[in-house]
Amino acid sequence: MYVNAEKILPPHLLRQVQRYVQGAEIYVPKEPDSRVPWGENSGSRMQIARRNEDIVRRFRQGESIAALMERYHLGYDSIRKIVQPHRK
Repeated sequence: MYVNAEKILPPHLLRQVQRYVQGAEIYVPKEPDSRVPWGENSGSRMQIARRNEDIVRRFRQGESIAALMERYHLGYDSIRKIVQPHRK
């Protein structure tokens, strides 16, 4: 989200920022404590975890890696990494 620094920063702080950058857009990252792990807000992390559980279940039931590759549109190495800890 773009915000004009002039509208949110006190004048003394704006002058300090202008000493380093003028007329350019800069990214101000969140504080480390307020960052959310990847996929937490969007639900992607949960979807991938469910998909991987499904892959492991199907693998345990005898579905081949090739069939899993086709079903989930993943490469051999990706499927192998998901099922490797669960191999007999």
